[in-house]
Amino acid sequence: MKTLALPLALMLIAGGPGRLTSTKSTPDDIPASTPVMGAFNHQEFLQFTALEPIDTHTHIYESDPVFFAMLQKLHLHILDIIVVADNNIPERKDLSKESKDVFEVVHNSNGHAAACTTFDAYRFNQRDFVAAAIRQLNQSFDEGAIAVKLWKNIGMEIKDAKGNYILPDDPSLEPIYKDIAAHGKTLVTHIADPDTAWSPPNPTAPDFSYFADHPEWYMYKIPHSPSKEKILQARDHVLEKNPDLRMVGAHFGSMEGDFSQVARHLDRYPNFAVDLASRIPYLMMQPRADMIAFITKYQDRLIYGTDDTLDPQDNVHQMVRRSEASYAREWRFLATDDTLNFRGHKVEGLALPQPVLRKLYHDNAVHWFPGILGSSH
Repeated sequence: MKTLALPLALMLIAGGPGRLTSTKSTPDDIPASTPVMGAFNHQEFLQFTALEPIDTHTHIYESDPVFFAMLQKLHLHILDIIVVADNNIPERKDLSKESKDVFEVVHNSNGHAAACTTFDAYRFNQRDFVAAAIRQLNQSFDEGAIAVKLWKNIGMEIKDAKGNYILPDDPSLEPIYKDIAAHGKTLVTHIADPDTAWSPPNPTAPDFSYFADHPEWYMYKIPHSPSKEKILQARDHVLEKNPDLRMVGAHFGSMEGDFSQVARHLDRYPNFAVDLASRIPYLMMQPRADMIAFITKYQDRLIYGTDDTLDPQDNVHQMVRRSEASYAREWRFLATDDTLNFRGHKVEGLALPQPVLRKLYHDNAVHWFPGILGSSH
């Protein structure tokens, strides 16, 4: 497996970082055919919906009939993830408010949404942090949450009372992990960020614009901040200490810069899988045969997700149109050998076989997130 060598113009444009754009030049081996664009046509729609697709990485904070109609139309189920942030997403500081919004989405979705809860890591230095976190998680489990999110503020932002960065394997977090495993829930980890966060300033580098806009996550310029390697090693330590804990690493486990590293982790940790959320363009930038081989080998450990977001202030009609077009584009890349127009440039689809697609879009989500389809399925 070749290490990912990203072209200069691959850019991230959403939070986390999230959405990607590409200005990659067209490879010589891509046929000069007319790119397939837009929403699903009728045949594609039937093939996509037949998978009973599951999007395991969304952030939907508005209970809206237009959004629910899209879920119904596409036969789509989602995992709705709560994230508590205090700096770059000010409206998400309030865990109780965000939880209320997410569970309202779940309860109004007619069975199409499940909740992924979290705990407020910013309370870390409070005396009752562990007990309060476990109590809050268990209340969410009682309400139906099937998973827990651990966000990148662990490792990249929060410090203990002595001024040291809190890493994922901090002993104070261990009782929380044990509680999650004891309840049979899944831990979703967005730990660390793309390599650009630790690299010298380079305006042509991948995802540079995100870190230029969000300097609080640009670790290269933050004195005494931990290295990406140290943060990921701490996450791996959690995997080693908790073999009964199911962990799904968001965004290819933040190893999107090196698919051989992803492969080594999947080989080493049987309790670890990764989602593809907002990182499919990294697949597009690699040799087609390599990515077909990678996905085929790890077809049981890769889970579809998008990182789609809907906040109360958003235009839901625009969001739904954008999401449907994105679902169609990513499905064409994974399921067909069509030539795709991705941000104005051509990419050839992988044409993965139907059994592999079924795993990526449905079966793996059911396996790694028990309860994601609800008790009625």
